[in-house]
Amino acid sequence: MPTTSPDPAPITPPRAPSTLASRLRDRGSAWLERWGAIAPLLVAEFVVWLGFGGLLPVLPLYFTEQGVDLATLGVVIAAWPAARLVTEPIFGWLADRTERVPLMVIGLVATGVFGALPLVLTGPTAFVLLRAGAGLGAAIYDPAARGFLTDATPPDRRGEAFGLYGAAQMGGLLLGPTIGAFGAAQFGGIAFVFVFSAIAAIVAATGIALRVREEPYERHAHPTPSPDQTTLPPDSPFIERRRAADRAADAATRAAADPLAKADRDGTPRVPSDRTMRLLNRGLIAALVINLGGYYAGGTYEVIWSLFLQGLGADLPLIGLTFAMFGLPVLVLSPIAGRLVDRRGSLAFIAIGSILTAVVGTVYTFLSDPVLAVPLILVEATGIAFLNPALYSVVAANSPPGRSSTTQGLFGAAGTLGFISASLVAGVLAERSILYPFYVFSAVMIVSLVAGLVIGGQRLTGRSSADQQLAGV
Repeated sequence: MPTTSPDPAPITPPRAPSTLASRLRDRGSAWLERWGAIAPLLVAEFVVWLGFGGLLPVLPLYFTEQGVDLATLGVVIAAWPAARLVTEPIFGWLADRTERVPLMVIGLVATGVFGALPLVLTGPTAFVLLRAGAGLGAAIYDPAARGFLTDATPPDRRGEAFGLYGAAQMGGLLLGPTIGAFGAAQFGGIAFVFVFSAIAAIVAATGIALRVREEPYERHAHPTPSPDQTTLPPDSPFIERRRAADRAADAATRAAADPLAKADRDGTPRVPSDRTMRLLNRGLIAALVINLGGYYAGGTYEVIWSLFLQGLGADLPLIGLTFAMFGLPVLVLSPIAGRLVDRRGSLAFIAIGSILTAVVGTVYTFLSDPVLAVPLILVEATGIAFLNPALYSVVAANSPPGRSSTTQGLFGAAGTLGFISASLVAGVLAERSILYPFYVFSAVMIVSLVAGLVIGGQRLTGRSSADQQLAGV
């Protein structure tokens, strides 16, 4: 019987040595494959913060130049977060039950329009109303954006995703003051900064409208029941689809981590029921408390920081530089911090970030030269670079399936409450001494950290809801 020899093995041509350009191309392709769904949102966030970064240093200076005293300045600054406090939970609730992209677009356009109008409408009353309008725009945008980011990211990569989100923000904050200072010098003073901020918000809204797309969720005929079910309208398909998608993602993550995990008959990995995952659980409440303390610091800085440095002899370019320097460590370290949070949990990073911020806040009061604030800002911002992804990871892990925007709305409202309190208190304290607000915010941060640790315990590790339930946490 005749035999045939096997076909010779194909000859593989020698592999061409990789070049720097090809390696960068490969890394860029891998990055887009992993993060392509959220990349347009990250770009939009960067653009928004370009405008915000340009505006932030000049707001207190502009308002005081228009005749607003320090106590009233606190009220004007507080109007922005006050509007968010009232409306952000509402728009978070709405964002879970409807399409998120239109909400993001509307919110950014409103932020831009109300942000520019103080150039036209002046006086304390007008400033309060316009800052409240800008806060309303942010309340529409933020829960929808963070809910989208949560749902578009696998549970085991959310720390890194929020690290990238924070890096995009701080990239804008890093460049925004420089653009604002240059534009103000070349094109008519502070007015340029207000116009630039408004244009940035509208450009970001356009980018989101054109490029951000939510994945179509597969609707399940029999979604898993939840204790929150009775609070939801029966005709809310978005929340049912998002709940199903969230549970499927959690299941896939657990299956990848534990190949021996039990599966249903159809091969779908089985995860614990979310019956015990209530909206206001200990992990989420702890994150709200800690976020309140962190935003108390932010509210204090927005009222007094530019005035504090001006009192030490700083000019506008140096004040703008301090805001830019705050963004640098967050830009560089947030994605790294996010990856560490995903691997090691959130708890240690929450503690380190809060303590660093509180300690540096007290050290500022010993400065006599404004230039010395720059290295201290780098230390403080390093703490924030680790704190924010860790907190966002805890919020995502303690969000009931399908309720990510609702929990993000509550999380934002807690921070807003801290911001309002600081804005009102800092203005009053600063009339007595510009140093008093620093002491108070440092104390508030430490107290909120301790309270959060007591309330949250191990839920502050940022583990997924399924893992928490398996561990009995």
